[in-house]
Amino acid sequence: MPSLQSRKASAAFSQAEYESLAEFRYHLARFLRRRKDAARAEGLQPQQYELLLAVSGLPKDKQPTIKEIAAQLCLEHHTVVELADRLEKQGLLVRHSFPLDKRVALLHVTRSGQGVVGRIAGFSFTQLRDEAPLLIMSLRRILERRTRR
Repeated sequence: MPSLQSRKASAAFSQAEYESLAEFRYHLARFLRRRKDAARAEGLQPQQYELLLAVSGLPKDKQPTIKEIAAQLCLEHHTVVELADRLEKQGLLVRHSFPLDKRVALLHVTRSGQGVVGRIAGFSFTQLRDEAPLLIMSLRRILERRTRR
């Protein structure tokens, strides 16, 4: 990811570009806010839902370890451990030892956890069908303006 300092300081943006970026940020924030609200309605903190979703949606070629899920969520290892502890206490997640290395824990979503993540995911897909056109349109505006420069 390029740093802010690596960009030329003289790169000026037009008012229309700022407006396009602000519009996209707004639509994306609205979408993410609804996911957070849906998680809370299910009795979860938003990061707990994100952990359940990351474990549920992890590609088959990856192991659902704390380290892998931390990378998926861009969180620190200890934060994922704490989230997993709380989800385990709620009966939504279990840990099993990795057969090749007993020090490594594999995370698995329980049947109850699958129900919760499924309900929120269902809500997300429904909302995406409604919100995607605005997100896509605002992203296209950004991309079109940047490619014309």
